[in-house]
Amino acid sequence: MEKRSVDSRVRGVSTGVSKPGPSLHHIPLSLFREYVSSKTINKVVQVHDQIFCCMAGSLADAQAVTKAAKFHLSFHSVQMETPPLVIAAASVLQELCYNNKEELQAGFITAGWDRKKGPQVYVVPLGGMLVGQPVTIGGSGSTYIYGYVDAKYKPNMSREECLQFATNALALAMGRDNVSGGVAHLVVITETGVEHVVVPGNKLPKFHNE
Repeated sequence: MEKRSVDSRVRGVSTGVSKPGPSLHHIPLSLFREYVSSKTINKVVQVHDQIFCCMAGSLADAQAVTKAAKFHLSFHSVQMETPPLVIAAASVLQELCYNNKEELQAGFITAGWDRKKGPQVYVVPLGGMLVGQPVTIGGSGSTYIYGYVDAKYKPNMSREECLQFATNALALAMGRDNVSGGVAHLVVITETGVEHVVVPGNKLPKFHNE
């Protein structure tokens, strides 16, 4: 384990959206007290068939919220006899976070595909606000890449363009943020299904500062 002078929070970067469907990306890093307890944990969590969320903040809080959200969405799909909408999943996370905002330290990016609106991305930051966005980033590493995301993101990117955009963003964040690292987990969600991509740290792009 690698020693760091940080608190017990989960840190990382999340981005997303391509034309075929949203794409979620995350740098896995779990911190416990002053130690990095895991650099390979996957914080891109599947809450329903074609809906995923990225966790940030306290790992214990985020895992508790996603577990509750999975239960709510599973029950909802049985009642309605149809898969839940992406906004429904984001709203469940938002309600759980808002109703427990004094106790929880967790935020989420929710993305997925549904029959009504196709690909969508929503962010639920600390406190329980809910905002839909075409692209969003979060976590400690995101501070360093807002300029890159603003300059390089464009609507209707192809799958390959979106994956390259996200991989570059994650690599840049990892190069600057001392509590971002490990491997990059990517999920591409389309009408036809879900694709998982894992990029090991030694396969990430190298930039001038490395």
